[in-house]
Amino acid sequence: MTKDLKVGCQTFTWEMLGDAWRGSADDLLKAISAGGYAGIEITDTMVGDYAERPTNFARALKQHGLHLVSFAFGSKTGFTLADQRKNDLKFAQKWVDFAAHFTGALVSIGSATIVSDGPRDEKFAIAAEFYNRATALGKAAGVDVAIHPSSHHNTLLFDRKDYDQMFALLDHTVGWVPDTGHILRGHSDILDTLTTYQSRIRYLHLKDVDAHGQWAMLGEGALDVQPVIDIVAKAPGFNGWLVLEEESDTATKDPALAVKRNRETMRHYGL
Repeated sequence: MTKDLKVGCQTFTWEMLGDAWRGSADDLLKAISAGGYAGIEITDTMVGDYAERPTNFARALKQHGLHLVSFAFGSKTGFTLADQRKNDLKFAQKWVDFAAHFTGALVSIGSATIVSDGPRDEKFAIAAEFYNRATALGKAAGVDVAIHPSSHHNTLLFDRKDYDQMFALLDHTVGWVPDTGHILRGHSDILDTLTTYQSRIRYLHLKDVDAHGQWAMLGEGALDVQPVIDIVAKAPGFNGWLVLEEESDTATKDPALAVKRNRETMRHYGL
């Protein structure tokens, strides 16, 4: 199966630098291509002027030998404010329309987060309704939509109980982008979690954490990579992309070098 797998890179490695990042989307494409990747997952924060110029972005990707795996976005509303659903769906439609210009590209929607007071269970229902409706927008445009749970502050999707509660509310058409680092920070049963919701998997985020849940370079933490790949590769909706994302302290010093090192790590798995 390894011959069918492709390795991409997520741009959050640079995004997490905040104001310290002074580069452009073109700089990201150059660094990711030079790092040996075949694809890119870019975010609404990092796409820059290309947000309104998908045709130009397609041209730039081709120049760097890259494929757009997915377009990822989040929201300050956390997708948990019912009175903001109309705006959230408008935002989703914008990026679905953008992704529709790229063959096979998905839209990845970030983790629902808690941004207001009120019962936690109600927030699951609000977020699930948004995810379901956003996925329907994607289906109408021929674009797969998947959710990307995280373990960051105030996430509504941290541990296995959260996953079970949310996935029970989602239509079967809503995909999932499992992130190994985020799962390891909240679950003691990563392989079981992946197996249980295998039918939802569209592609995979690979990153590592140490025994204390701190971000680590890929291959230097607690993640057992091969069993994860074996499960994901058998998912019926898996598109073949393994997307590496690096959030460790090493990446804050030199993102381009960090993602290049991760790409070299994947070569040990024949990829």
